[in-house]
Amino acid sequence: MKPNDEEMNKPQWSADQFAHQRQIMVETQLRRRGISDSRILEAFLRVPRHHFVPDEYAEMAYEDKPLPIGKGQTISQPYIVAYMINMLELSGEEKLLEIGTGSGYETAILAELVREVYTVEIISELSTRAQEVLKKLGYQNIFFKVGDGHKGWENAAPFHAIIVSASPKRLPNELTRQLPVGGKLIIPVGAVQQKLLLITRREKRIEISKKIPVRFVPLVRTQQ
Repeated sequence: MKPNDEEMNKPQWSADQFAHQRQIMVETQLRRRGISDSRILEAFLRVPRHHFVPDEYAEMAYEDKPLPIGKGQTISQPYIVAYMINMLELSGEEKLLEIGTGSGYETAILAELVREVYTVEIISELSTRAQEVLKKLGYQNIFFKVGDGHKGWENAAPFHAIIVSASPKRLPNELTRQLPVGGKLIIPVGAVQQKLLLITRREKRIEISKKIPVRFVPLVRTQQ
């Protein structure tokens, strides 16, 4: 799947200028910081991040920072997206669950790397906007749901991998139950002080590996 950058070009810069910015991003923010998986690097080169941010932030799209996307949400820093995906050690054949569709940028990266992406977003306006962009870019292996990310997507489970792009106060048991043996979950956990956790489901236990400190927006629950 190769997004058509010419068809969706933002007005500020040319497609070539945005492509050059992607190359700089990949070299300086990802490769130099230890992301060496060629499939991940190529996905970041292909996906036009500037299509997933409001027009006024398009020329900042490839900078090393998160950006606002509306509704109090952000598009994550490129390195953090790459770091989390790298932790999952994806082969390309996975059925993957993403919690927090947000702008749809991470969704597009994942769609380049796995067989199927199931993505859940609690804010319907963000889900609709992401679906429109991803449809224009030609992705056909993404399935969308509006709902509470704490609950995952039980009807579509199990998932070989799960990635969560917002932080719950504690690890949701519903998500670990939707992993098969050997499946992995990468998730930020905590309120003020957050830690990125890599969860691996074993035959008789859940293995938890603490990674780096992070800062994500809270994982919102559906009002009861």
